[in-house]
Amino acid sequence: MNKQSNSYSIIYIIVLAIVVGAALAFTSAALSDKQQENADKDKMRQILSAIHITAPSDSIIALYSEYITGSFVVDETGKKIEGDAFDVNVANESKKKDEDRELPVFVGKSSDGSTKYILPVYGAGLWGPIWGYVAFNSDGKTIFGAYFAHQGETPGLGAEIEKPAFSDRFIGKSIFKQGKFLPITVVKAGTQPSRGEDYVDGVSGGTITSNGVASMLANCLTPYEAFLQSLSD
Repeated sequence: MNKQSNSYSIIYIIVLAIVVGAALAFTSAALSDKQQENADKDKMRQILSAIHITAPSDSIIALYSEYITGSFVVDETGKKIEGDAFDVNVANESKKKDEDRELPVFVGKSSDGSTKYILPVYGAGLWGPIWGYVAFNSDGKTIFGAYFAHQGETPGLGAEIEKPAFSDRFIGKSIFKQGKFLPITVVKAGTQPSRGEDYVDGVSGGTITSNGVASMLANCLTPYEAFLQSLSD
């Protein structure tokens, strides 16, 4: 075949595309298990962070097994339902009506051995998704710790939600005020919420991301009201 012909060029391009595509597909399949393992380990690390357990990369699985003592899924009434808490897609569930959601609960223990309940949250920041985990004390009312992350918030501004300087502000805050369920909100420094709920100061210069955290907490924690209330009954 004439290598200078259009037919040769077209055939060459098609063959090259098939070979490259096959190579990429093989590589993706070969790495998929490892990619999933890394994703699972990162999720474990984030859950542990909510109860103040720092997990080096080579110890994540061992520490998760030690400090996360159980998990289950509940519905809006607080009743346990079938499902694997670790596998629930919180991003999808957060878009459903409260009564239709599968709500994961992770049971852990802090370094002193006290029981904690860790709940996942998911929402939207300025440039993309934000998410995290909020750990409650055994009474289901007060926050023991929190971890937040983001996909693409602005460094030095909205991205500050990922730092302990922000997440530690939630420690000790209560979601029940005078018997009423009121998720913690995030406000501009120097202001207070109108309903009397507990609050933290938002990130300076990251108003939209801070508002996103507040909306995320309200949307994702509200369906857990019955479950959290049951912990102190």
